[in-house]
Amino acid sequence: MTDDTTKNGPDATAADAAADAAAYVENETAQQEPAQPDPIELLKAENGELRDRYLRLAAEMDNLRRRTEREVKDAKSYSVAGFARDMLAVSDNLRRALDAIPPETKAAADAGLSTLIEGVEMTERAMLSALERHGVRKLEPVGQKFDPNFHQAMFEVPNPDVPNNTVVQVVQAGFTIGERVLRPAMVGVAKGGPKPTEAETNSVFDEKDA
Repeated sequence: MTDDTTKNGPDATAADAAADAAAYVENETAQQEPAQPDPIELLKAENGELRDRYLRLAAEMDNLRRRTEREVKDAKSYSVAGFARDMLAVSDNLRRALDAIPPETKAAADAGLSTLIEGVEMTERAMLSALERHGVRKLEPVGQKFDPNFHQAMFEVPNPDVPNNTVVQVVQAGFTIGERVLRPAMVGVAKGGPKPTEAETNSVFDEKDA
């Protein structure tokens, strides 16, 4: 068999077919394989994700710092609330003791009784002053419009000379601590008077804000 016969015979046809099949398989494989992502784009995406994580973490830390500062401030402001409430009961007893003394008895009191009364009054003032240094302040609601956030109405007093729902009497003093009500004032309110004018209502709120 000659060389030409070998090149042009069945073996040559089979070799060409095998080469075509290999080229086809290689082409299909190349098409099926996904394109490799750009490393620069990958770095940009990773950098953006890390930046988002950092910003979220920074925001969470800032919120935590603010919340901690607020809790520390509240703890300082209101940590004595329970103790202050107990001391108010003592102050109430001192005031009841003073109010129980008739005016004529005070006027005719001898030196010993006068000294005792003065001592009780000084004790009451000293206690209220000490509470005020710790943020506890006494409410002064007489003449103000009744506010359920600060006052507790005990009875109504017919009084046409003042606007309706005006506090005209205090049965038990009320106190605040910081911005919170430690104990509402027990009050009597006017009934049957004229409705408060807009200027009077605004004046009450302005005094409260002050």
